[in-house]
Amino acid sequence: MHRVKVRTDMPPGHVRTPSYLRGKVGVTERVLGPFPNPENLAYGHSGTPLPLYRVRFTMAEIWGADAETPNDTLEAEIYAHWLEPADAA
Repeated sequence: MHRVKVRTDMPPGHVRTPSYLRGKVGVTERVLGPFPNPENLAYGHSGTPLPLYRVRFTMAEIWGADAETPNDTLEAEIYAHWLEPADAA
C-alpha cells in the first residue's frame, strides 16, 4: 500500500475522478488491472489501457473538521494518470 495524492486538475469534458477527491491523500488498497481509459473512450478515441487502483480515503481526509465519523473510510477506483506519490505533493 502506498500513499497517493489525487491530482487537482479540473479539465473540461468527461472525467471519471470525483472532484471532491481531487487534492486528497489516500492509500492504494490494490491494483485492479489495466483498463481502457474511459476519458478517451467517451470521445471515440482509443482508450489506451491504464492501471486502475482502488484507493482508500478517511472521512477526515475528505471532509476535514466537518466529518461526522472521521475514521470511517471511502474507497474509490481511480486511474493511474490521476495519482501522484503523496510525498511529491
